[in-house]
Amino acid sequence: MGLIIGIGLVGFALFGGALFVLLGGASIIGYATAGEPISTILIDFNRLTRNSTILIIPLFTFAGYIVAEGKAPQRLVAFARASVGWLPGGIAVVVLFTCAFFTTFTGASGITIIALGGLLYPILRQTYNEKFSLGLVTASGSIGLLFPPSVPLILYAIIAQVRIDRMFLAGILPGILILAILSFYSCGWSLFKRTETTPFDWRVFLRTLWDAKWEMLLPFIVLGGILSGIVTLDEAAALTAIYACIVEFGIHRSISLRVLPRIVKESTLLVGAILIILGVALGLTNYLITLDVPMTVLDWIQSTTESRVITLIGLNIFLLVVGCLMDIFSAVIIVVPLLLPIAEQFGIDKAHLGIIVLTNLEIGYLTPPVGMNLFISSMKFDRSVLLLYRSVLLFIALLLIALVLVTYVPELSLWLPRALGKTPQPLF
Repeated sequence: MGLIIGIGLVGFALFGGALFVLLGGASIIGYATAGEPISTILIDFNRLTRNSTILIIPLFTFAGYIVAEGKAPQRLVAFARASVGWLPGGIAVVVLFTCAFFTTFTGASGITIIALGGLLYPILRQTYNEKFSLGLVTASGSIGLLFPPSVPLILYAIIAQVRIDRMFLAGILPGILILAILSFYSCGWSLFKRTETTPFDWRVFLRTLWDAKWEMLLPFIVLGGILSGIVTLDEAAALTAIYACIVEFGIHRSISLRVLPRIVKESTLLVGAILIILGVALGLTNYLITLDVPMTVLDWIQSTTESRVITLIGLNIFLLVVGCLMDIFSAVIIVVPLLLPIAEQFGIDKAHLGIIVLTNLEIGYLTPPVGMNLFISSMKFDRSVLLLYRSVLLFIALLLIALVLVTYVPELSLWLPRALGKTPQPLF
C-alpha cells in the first residue's frame, strides 16, 4: 500500500503538485510504515509555532515587498549609475548591486527577476548584447542571498541552531567576493568590447545620493542595531518593517495606502508558503533522523574516504543538484539536518557549512537544465530556455570559482564573526 501511495506522490510531483503536499505525504507514509503516530508531524508544527525567531521572517519579507513596491529600485539604479556609470562595465555593476540589495530583503531570487527585470534588462541592452544581458540579469537574481537580513540565512540559522547574528556576519565577505568576481568580469568584458560609458557628474551624483539616502540606510540600521545590542533580532525586524513603511508611505509617498492590502497579501502568501513547507519538511526530516539516515550517510562517507577535500567536493556536487531541483527554503529544511553530522565529523564549522550550502543553492537556481531562474527569465523576457542556457554558462563558471574559494577558505566565512566576538554558540 505504501508503495502505491509513493508512486502516486511521484506522479503528483511530475504533474506539478504542491510541494507541501509532497513533503507532507512523504512524512505520513514514512511514519505510518514505521508504525509511528502520524500526530508527530503536528507536534513538529506546534514546536515550530512556539519558536519566537520565526516572527522575523514575515517582518523582513514585508519590508522587502514595501521597498520593492515603491520607486526605490529607480532611485537606487539612478544613484548607482551616477556613481559607477563612468567605469567600463559600470552599468553591469549597477545591475549586480541593485539585484543583490533587493534579493537580500525579499529572500527569493525569482521575485527579484520579476520585479526588477523589466527595469534593468532594457538598461543593459542599451550597452550590451542580448546574451550578456540575459545572463547577467538571470545570475544577479540570487546573489543577494548571503547578505543580511536574507530569509534563507535566518532559516538556516534556525534549522542548524546557529546564532542568527553570527550567520549574518558569516555571509558578508563571501557575498562581497561573489559581487567582486562578477563585477571584475563585467568590467573586463566591457573593456574588451569597448562599450560606452557615462561621464561622471558631481551634481547628478549628489542629487541621486540625496534621493536614495533613506533606502541606503536600511542595511546599516538592521546590522548596526543588532550588532550594537541596541535591539534584539525581533525588534530589528519590526524596526525594519516600520522604517520601510515610513520611507515609502510617508517621506517619498511613492505608494498609496490603497495598495497596502495587496502588498500584505503578497508578502503573506510567500511567508505562508515558507512556513507550511517548513512545518511538513520538519516532519519528514525528523522521520529521516529517527531512521538514522544522517549517521548511515556519515558511515558510508567514512568508509569511502577520509579526505575532507574529497568530502567537500562530493558535498558541493550534491548541493548543486539539490539547488536545481528544489526551492531554497525546502532544500535548507530537508538537507541541512542530514549534513550536520557530516560537518561535525570533518570539523566544518556550522556557519561555514551554512555559507557553503546557500552558495551552492543560489548557483543551482541558474544551473541547466532545470534551474528555477532560467524558466523565470524565459517567461519574463520572452526568450527561449535554450538561449538562457547559453547565456548563463560563463556566469555559472565564475560562481563556481567563488564556490571553490568559499568552500576551501573558511576564513572568508569565519573571520568577521570571530573578529566581532560572535562565537559559535547555539541559537536556542
